[in-house]
Amino acid sequence: MGRVTVPEPVTPIASVFTGDEGLFAAVRAALAERLGPCIYASPVLPFDHTDYYAAEMGPDLKRRLFAFADLVDPGELPALKHWSNSLEAHWAVDGRRRVNIDVGYITLAKLVLATTKDHAHRLYLGKGIYGEVTLRYVGGRFEPWPWTYPDYASPAYRKICAEIRELHRARLRTR
Repeated sequence: MGRVTVPEPVTPIASVFTGDEGLFAAVRAALAERLGPCIYASPVLPFDHTDYYAAEMGPDLKRRLFAFADLVDPGELPALKHWSNSLEAHWAVDGRRRVNIDVGYITLAKLVLATTKDHAHRLYLGKGIYGEVTLRYVGGRFEPWPWTYPDYASPAYRKICAEIRELHRARLRTR
């Protein structure tokens, strides 16, 4: 029988996309209030791997990934997803989101994202939230799975996640 242990804390991340680049600063500040100072902000990236959100949010969406200083228990992911959904609602206009905030975390072994959508490769975490291991760290780099969204599977996104992983590793060493 395995011994139950407390999981290692994780570095929280948020993948934020919007058609209004001016919202990035406000969203980042709101996230930092709960997750600690922002320790990583990606450059602005085109969100052009799908047009799924165009009807609701408009064309020419842009994305940034943020990582935050406060290491958290991975079991907090469902609560973080509910909270990020409330932030999306805060900035919505006439029932239409102006910003999408996908929260997750990075460990030394993986990138996990929270979602409200079930699928064969997602595990139920509680409170209506599922978790997806989107990338895995093997052979010294992040690698996608067959289900990984094309943007996260791209070299640019995997490089960003690797940079955040290094920050995570450094934070684990100093705690």
